[in-house]
Amino acid sequence: MARKTVRHVITSPELISQINPKNKDLVESFLEYLESTDKSSGTIDAYRSDLNIAFCWCVMELDNKFFVEWSKRDVQKLQMYLIKKMELNSCRIRRFKACLSSMSNYIENILDDEFPTFRNIINKIESPPKVAAREKTVISEEEVDNLLEVLMEREQYKKACLIALAAFGGRRKAELCRFKVSDFDDDHLVCEGALYKSDPIKTKGRGSNGKVINCYTLAKDFKPYFDAWMKYREENGIESEWLFPDHINPEEQMNTSTIDSWYAYFSEILKKDFYCHALRHSLCSRYLRAGIPASVVKDIFLWESLEMVSIYSDIESEESFARYFGADGIKTVEKKSITDL
Repeated sequence: MARKTVRHVITSPELISQINPKNKDLVESFLEYLESTDKSSGTIDAYRSDLNIAFCWCVMELDNKFFVEWSKRDVQKLQMYLIKKMELNSCRIRRFKACLSSMSNYIENILDDEFPTFRNIINKIESPPKVAAREKTVISEEEVDNLLEVLMEREQYKKACLIALAAFGGRRKAELCRFKVSDFDDDHLVCEGALYKSDPIKTKGRGSNGKVINCYTLAKDFKPYFDAWMKYREENGIESEWLFPDHINPEEQMNTSTIDSWYAYFSEILKKDFYCHALRHSLCSRYLRAGIPASVVKDIFLWESLEMVSIYSDIESEESFARYFGADGIKTVEKKSITDL
């Protein structure tokens, strides 16, 4: 089954309508400020959701108290509610408090003329220690091949193409939706045809002018699934510049919520929890097993530090040792390049 996230939503239109007007105005002012600093729409939506939870709780448990007047004891009560009633994990609570802290900084630094005595107290209350909320899923190359084989046998070419792009390109879920068909024509082949290099694609980052990157995909491995999906599209009159168009409006790219809805299906085939990020780990490990230097892997994924390579590697230490040590002692290992894959 797909990894489970505990969700206890306390918000409702009725509760939101009862939120203290001062708190409502503060939220809108804060979110407008975030927009003016070019924060991404995803960040703003997440902050709005967390603030709705905080102030609906305030309606129920804190007599609708104005946020500027909250005490450290109030913050402690909210944190206990998040732990005991909403059952949020430690990482989620830290993100929730980061939202409140960010709004507090906004009040302290921007609205200081209105609230000169206000101070950010959110982080005065110690957060619960970090604990991994979910067990990591490791997907082997054999499992990737099996998943793709099943999808192709079932003629589910769109799903197969998406899994192949994730497995052989290693991009994030949102980035998968942003590829265009033209990113996989012959003009985009590099390294003697070993890799597709996409046109710049917006990645995780700030606002409408966020970071854009050229994404690399293993061409030989990906192309059969791309060709099958393109053939299906042609036979069924699906025309769009997007590789994965929205099924209702082909002029728009597919939404990540569609990928989320496929997780349980992929998990059933794999017989283990599936999520797209596991394929990012899988590709990093694939490169390392092939003998690609960590510095090259870093550049392929466009990571800023080599530390990210070790974070994304699923290779156990003894497996790494076996590459360099054997019955005769130390082995001589030849370094490889992408074209050797």
